[in-house]
Parts: sequence; structure tokens; C-alpha cells
Amino acid sequence: MSIETLTLLFFGSLLVFLLLGLPLAFVLGGVSIVFLYFTWGIESFYMVASQMWGSMNSFTLVAIPLFVLMAMILEKTGVAQDLYRMMHLWWGGVRGGLAIGTVAICTIFAAMVGISGAAVVTMGTIALPAMLARGYDKRLAIGCISAGGGLGILIPPSVLMILYSLITGVSVGKLFAAGVIPGIMLAVLLGLYIYLRCRIQPELGPALPPEERGDWIEKLRALRAVILPMLIVAMVLGSILFGLATPTEAAAVGVLGSLASAALHRQLAWPMVSESLLRTLRLTGMIIWILFAAHAFSAAYQGMGAQSFIEGLMAHIPGGKWGTIIFIQIVLFLLGMVLDPVGIMLITLPVFLPVVTALGFDPIWFGIMFIINMEIGYQTPPFGFNLFYLKGIVPQGITMGDIYRSVIPYTLVMIFGLILVMIFPALATWLPSKVM
Repeated sequence: MSIETLTLLFFGSLLVFLLLGLPLAFVLGGVSIVFLYFTWGIESFYMVASQMWGSMNSFTLVAIPLFVLMAMILEKTGVAQDLYRMMHLWWGGVRGGLAIGTVAICTIFAAMVGISGAAVVTMGTIALPAMLARGYDKRLAIGCISAGGGLGILIPPSVLMILYSLITGVSVGKLFAAGVIPGIMLAVLLGLYIYLRCRIQPELGPALPPEERGDWIEKLRALRAVILPMLIVAMVLGSILFGLATPTEAAAVGVLGSLASAALHRQLAWPMVSESLLRTLRLTGMIIWILFAAHAFSAAYQGMGAQSFIEGLMAHIPGGKWGTIIFIQIVLFLLGMVLDPVGIMLITLPVFLPVVTALGFDPIWFGIMFIINMEIGYQTPPFGFNLFYLKGIVPQGITMGDIYRSVIPYTLVMIFGLILVMIFPALATWLPSKVM
């Protein structure tokens, strides 16, 4: 059977079973095992087991549950409430200031937790009611939380970057360094969009009345809320970027910092720790099973002769190597609308990355564009994760249609940021070259 026919059957089977609602890990692993058996025979299973064993021996893999645990603890400590109070005082007098402050808090949270959902749920609970009560347009308010929360997978530490490193073999420390400038740039672009939009349409984000803005003493006192998050960020990122610790060791330091934060906010109690550990176990278990299934997928498709087939296919895309990169970005964007980002990563990276490196592109630069695409995927209808997180916490009267429409302008801003990284690769490659 030709590789073209096998590819159609392989990906067609994956799509059919995913649309039927079966879990990604079982679909990815099950279909791959069936194709492996009929392509190479039962001996090929040893290759999958060998790859799984290699992953289980990866020290970097330990960072995933540690960063997830760190996020779960910080979500319950009260750090976000203090940060929001500070942003309320400092930015409330600016049109759209509460929305800009929300993006800023999401950026700080992103530098602490490494996942998207924590910031979305936390700020959706704290910031959204406050903005709606003060006359903010519901779409502006909802969209800024979804877009700001997505920064959690781009600004290091990032669980998706760790997975990218495991799959591709590139340095996770370099990926972390590469995500800093694009992450800050996207946060600035989002804040700039909100500011300009509210200057043109003041009714979308009215400035707070003078009595709610606080005096200078209150503002300066509120700055204490930033000290603890910045210490945690410095502990985690600083130790990685300056070579004092591996990402896994830095994740352990981050967990210690989150526990200290919980103690300072008088939230450190066994029920909170127990719930955080249980949620970490569930999320990490899901990630690991998907990772195992991805090894089976990679072995099956590579065994069919995927490498030469994909390279030959990409050679027919107009525009040369840049046309290929743009085509890959479009494919990733479309997949982000219907599939889980972890699944997209594990399905596409074994196919796309060899082509990208063969064309002479930097895998670190491509990795940052990949992560930005996954960030966009978290908020694009119909199946963006952030949209469903928000649906579970928005007040009555806000429909799923409102949530879908709220993310459109923010998605366009992120696509603009992606284009900037594509045009100016130094945005992603300069910092790793200097600090790593």
C-alpha cells in the first residue's frame, strides 16, 4: 500500500475517532498500534516500549507535575486578589485601565504557573465581576481575560515548552529564554489594543470615579502585592536563565515559593494542599498518557515512510521555504480550533519539525511560533479551552456566543504578534543566545 493511501487512512481514522468523542490518548495510541502491527508486525511494539522507557527516564519530565502543582497552589493563595487590588488603584483612572491591569496580572501569573487555565479561572472570578459592575463592555472584559490567560504557555515557565523539548530534543532552558521577549511583547500589544480601543470608544471601558482611585499612600502600600510574585518569578526563572538550576530543580523551588505564599496568606492547610495534589495527579496523568500515545504515533508514521513523503509534499508548496513556514502556521491555526494543544503538538511535531530543520530554520524560533499558535488555539472557537473555562464562571446572561465574539479582536492582535516573530526571528533567538 502506498504512503499516500496509508496517510489518508491513518489521519482519517484519527479524525473519525476524535470526532466520536473518544479520549485523545486512546485514539492516538490505539490507531498507531493497529497500524504498527499491520505495517511492521508485532516486533515493532518493542520500539514503542523503548521510546516510552526513554521518556520515563527523562529528568526534565519531572518538571511537569511540579509546575502544575505550583499553579494549583498559587490559584488558591490569595496572590491574585492582592495583585488585582493593586492594579485597581494604579490603572483605574485610565480608560480601559481595569482590562489593561487584568492583562498585566495574567502576565505576572504566567511567569509563575506555566499553564493557561489557572489565570483564566482566577481572573474570571475576581476581575470579570469588577469590570462588569463598573460599566465595562462584556466582550472587552471577557476577551482580555481569555487572551491574557493564554500567555501562561508562552511566558516561562511553560508546561507546553517542556513537552516541546521532550519531543524535539531542544534545550528547554533556551525555549524558556526565547519565550520571554515574545511573551512581554504580546502582553504589551494586548494592553495597547485595549487602551486605543477605549480612547476611541470610551463607553467600552470607562475610567473609575476619583473616589475609587485611591491616594498615593494607598497606591504605594498596594505595591507590596507585587513583591511575593516577583520573588517567585525570580526564584524560578532567574535560577534557570543564570544556570543555577535545571528547569526541574527550578520547578521544585517554585513549589516551595508557592507554599510560602500560601502560608503568608494564611491559606496553607491540609485540605488545600490535598486538593492541589489531587488535581495535579489528574492533569499530569492525562499529559503522560498522551505522551506515551504520541510515541506510538511517531513510531507508526515514521515507520510508514513519513519523512520522505512530507518533505516531498512540502517541496510543492509555492513560496519556497517561507511558503512552507506560512503553510505550517495556517495548519496549526486551523487545528487549534478543533483539537487540544497537547494533542496538536504530539501529532504534528514529529511530522513538521524535520522539515523545518531541513529548510535551515532554528527549531527554537519555530518552537516559539508553535507555542504562540497553541496560545491562539486556547481561545479560538469552537473548542478553545479558555472559552469553556470562562463559560463555567461568567455571570448569567452572558452566552457562549458572547464569549466566542469577545475573542475575535484579541486573536487578531495575537496573529499580528506571531507575524512579528516570524519577520523578526531575533525576538525569539536573541535572549537565548545571550544568557544560555
